[in-house]
Amino acid sequence: MPLSGSELHAKARELSDVSKSDLVRSCGYMSTKKDGAERLNYTAYYQAPLEAKGVNLRDGKGNRLVDKAYTAILGLEPSDEFKIKLDRKQIKRIPAGGEEERGPWPSS
Repeated sequence: MPLSGSELHAKARELSDVSKSDLVRSCGYMSTKKDGAERLNYTAYYQAPLEAKGVNLRDGKGNRLVDKAYTAILGLEPSDEFKIKLDRKQIKRIPAGGEEERGPWPSS
């Protein structure tokens, strides 16, 4: 079961010197792929503190909301649909039905 709220915050502070992968794993944000390999869920890990504070990251249809500043940087229109894929070294934007694009920002 993934940690949340004050437990997540305490664990993150306790493990501040470990890699991001180890931190995400230690906080329980992982699953197992069909082939048995481990999958780390960075997105859920980073969203958990915001959701614990009542920040709603989805609209009524279950879609994630993206801040106006980010949409301006990316040149997106309000109706544009895309997926975001987080890697260890980059963030990729995948337009609906399109190819992956590397974002203009590195992940850190």
